[in-house]
Amino acid sequence: MKKLLFISLFILAEKNCYSQTNLDYYISSAKANSPLINDNNNLSKASQLEAERLKAFYTKPQIGITASYLFSPIINLDNNQRKFEANSPGAGTYYGYDFAAANGGQYQALLNFTQPLFYSQKLKIVTQQVNLTSQISQNNAKISAHDIEKVVTDQYILCLQDSKQIEYAQSMINLLHEQKDLVRKLVESSIYKQSDLTLLNIESRNFQLQLSTFTSIYKRDLMDLNILCGINDTTYKTLQGIELNISTVVSNSLFLEKYRLDSLNLVAARNNFELKYRPQLFAVANTGLNAVYAPTIPYRFGVNAGFTFTYSLYDGKQKNINSNKTDVLLKSVLFYEDNFSVQNNIRKTKALNEIQSASDRMIITEQQLKDYEILLNLYKKEILTGQLSIINYITTLKNMATIQRDNAILFSQKQLLINTYNYWNW
Repeated sequence: MKKLLFISLFILAEKNCYSQTNLDYYISSAKANSPLINDNNNLSKASQLEAERLKAFYTKPQIGITASYLFSPIINLDNNQRKFEANSPGAGTYYGYDFAAANGGQYQALLNFTQPLFYSQKLKIVTQQVNLTSQISQNNAKISAHDIEKVVTDQYILCLQDSKQIEYAQSMINLLHEQKDLVRKLVESSIYKQSDLTLLNIESRNFQLQLSTFTSIYKRDLMDLNILCGINDTTYKTLQGIELNISTVVSNSLFLEKYRLDSLNLVAARNNFELKYRPQLFAVANTGLNAVYAPTIPYRFGVNAGFTFTYSLYDGKQKNINSNKTDVLLKSVLFYEDNFSVQNNIRKTKALNEIQSASDRMIITEQQLKDYEILLNLYKKEILTGQLSIINYITTLKNMATIQRDNAILFSQKQLLINTYNYWNW
C-alpha cells in the first residue's frame, strides 16, 4: 500500500513538473499576471455597474430630504420706536432684509419625490453606450491576451533555440571525448603523434567554452521568460519542445472587431449627446414643513405635486455640428480599418513565403547533417588505422557543428514565423 502511494505521488509530482515547463503553463501564467488584462476586465465590470446605475436613475424615483432654517431679524421703527424683532409679523419702517426677499425667515423640512417619465427610449440610448464601453474593454482584454501569446511564445522559442545549442555543443564534447580516448591509445601505439591528441584537447575545450556560453544565454533568456510571465522562479529548468502548426485561414479577423466597436461607440455617443434635444418630463412632489413665520409653524405642514418639463428650442445648431463631427470620425475609423486589412493580408503572405523558404533550407541542412554523420562514421574507421589526419577530422567536426547551429536557428526562425502568421491570422 505504501509503495503504491509512493508511486502515485511520484507520478503526480512528475506530471506537475512537466506542466510547469511547457508553453501552455507560461502563457496561462502571463495572462493571469497581466495588469493590462486585469485592468480591462475591471473596466468592463465597472461599465456594467454603470449601466445598472443608469437604469436606477431612469427608472427608480429619487426620494430625499431637504431642510433649511434662515434667521432674518429686523429693527422695527414703527410708532417712533426702535424694537428688535427676531421673527417679525411685518413692519412699515425697519432696518433689515426686505420682507419680499427674506420672508422674515424660513423654516423648511421637506420630503421630496422625483420620478422620470417616458424614460424607456432614453434608458436604451444611454445604456447602449455604456454597454459598448464594456465590450470595448472586453475586446481590449482579448487583444492583450493575444499579444501575450505572441510575445511569450517568441521568448519560449528563443529559449528552445538556446537549449538546442547546448545539446549540440554537449554532443560535440562527447564525440571528442570518445575520439580522445581512442587517439590516446593510438598515440601509445605510435600510430598518431602527441600533437594530435593535444589538438583534440584544444578543440574539446573550445566546445566546452561554447557550452558554457550557450548555458549562460539560456539562463538569461529563461529569466526573461519568467519576467514576461510574472513567475517568481529563478531555478534552472529544461523546457518542453514544441512544433507549431500554421492556423487555418479565418474569414473575419478578430482584429477588425476593434474598429466595429469604435464605430458603434461613436454613433452611441452621438445619440447620447442628442438626448438633451428630446422633451424631458418629470413628476415631482414634496411634503413637510414650509413656513416663514415661527408662530404659524404648526399650521404650515402641507403637500404639493406637479410636473417639470424641459425642451431645447435653439442652441446655435450644436446638434448638427456634433453630428457632422461624428461623421468625420467614422470616416477616420473606416480608413484605419481598410488600411489594416490591406497591411494584414501582406503580412500574412510575407510570413507564409518566409516559412516556405525556411522549410526548403531546413531540408538541405538536414540532408547535410545526415551526410556528415555518414562521413564521421567512415572517419572513425580511418582513425583506427591511422589513415586520417586529425586536422581533417576536426575541420569536418567544426563544419558539422556549424550546420547543426544553422539548422537549429532555421528551425527557430520557422517557428517564430509560424507564430507571427498565427498572430495576424486571428
